[in-house]
Amino acid sequence: MPDVLHVQAAIIGAGPAGLMAAEVLAKGGVRVTVFDAMPSAGRKLLMAGRGGLNLTHSEPLPQFVTRYGAAESHLQSAVDAFTPEALRKWADDLGQPTFVGSSGRVFPKTLKASPLLRAWLKRLDMLGVALALRHRWSGWDRDGRLEFQTSEGERRVMADATIMALGGASWPRLGSDGAWVEQLAGKGVAVSPLQPANCGFSVPWSDVFRDRFEGQPLKNVALSFGSHNVRGEVLITRGGTEGGAIYALSAILREHINASDHATLHINLRPDIAAAELAVRLSASRGKQSVSNWLRKAAGLSPVAIGLLQEAARAADDSIASMPPPALAALIRAVPVMLTGVAPIARAISSAGGIAFNELDEDYMIRRLPGVFAAGEMLDWEAPTGGYLLQASFATGAAAGRGALKWLRHPPLLRMQAW
Repeated sequence: MPDVLHVQAAIIGAGPAGLMAAEVLAKGGVRVTVFDAMPSAGRKLLMAGRGGLNLTHSEPLPQFVTRYGAAESHLQSAVDAFTPEALRKWADDLGQPTFVGSSGRVFPKTLKASPLLRAWLKRLDMLGVALALRHRWSGWDRDGRLEFQTSEGERRVMADATIMALGGASWPRLGSDGAWVEQLAGKGVAVSPLQPANCGFSVPWSDVFRDRFEGQPLKNVALSFGSHNVRGEVLITRGGTEGGAIYALSAILREHINASDHATLHINLRPDIAAAELAVRLSASRGKQSVSNWLRKAAGLSPVAIGLLQEAARAADDSIASMPPPALAALIRAVPVMLTGVAPIARAISSAGGIAFNELDEDYMIRRLPGVFAAGEMLDWEAPTGGYLLQASFATGAAAGRGALKWLRHPPLLRMQAW
């Protein structure tokens, strides 16, 4: 039988939520060990740094928390306790001052994750936090001890408090593979199915369109689905579409596809030109110009936008060249694109689903597992890109850390009685 390591607080997962919980506990005088399956800490944070590391958003807090949709009421107290302003101050104290971009998003001035992560890990080391890397959590033994698989075999850990921050199931090669779901479900913990969030979608493009326009963006377009509207950029992929504007609608699109097997999205290629004005421009004689040149000059469309129009016309058994100007103007402002599937969760930016909030108490402790807390993307919430994902991960990590600190301050006998 392997030796048993005793720790005061075990944190499983060295991402933003887990490391923030470690900081809170260590500052409270607790001896903390952070376990992670990967060879180094913060891998997903470093991946986020490739986009400049959008830490949070500068919009007013009442509007900010609405971005969490159905989970707003559950996350409100955690975000109130660790606000976007508090996150910015935290980064500044690490020597990584931030700035607000033109879209209201907040980034470190370096636009990199690595300087912040290095400074953070140095702080944690100075606080006495130990890192146990290449430790893959595999569950509990019959005595309630944590079990880890390592290169040297199985390792068992007895922890006075445990914080689980294993992430969702997006980017599994960075460590968050959702393997924890089975373990918690086996303990009777309700877990909503993990699904892709901020993800792309499948579209049955023609071979001609796919081969010519794969990887090209539709810029400054407006998307609509039902009563939902958003502006931004859409990227054509070999198997479908993705991009910022798509991600903003991904939750509602995903749910519709889950219910109906498909969803028809409309793309306005020229949202700043009224349909009537566009029709007037298209009424000018085409002369000997090709359809593509004519649309480029008269409507200001890019080659990929023209290609998308041709895709829609072919699907309707129609021809752009024969369309009356009002009908063509209407199509330009509402190109139908049928989405037939959701991109795999492994390719999603984040994931939806997770531990149901009614399984947690107000301190983020799992009610069925006294002394075990959960934070970050393991919980049942989702949010759009823009800094909301990291903010909630940091905030719930801090909340779970405070909860574990409160638990550890109970006399040991009371903790045992909770079991």
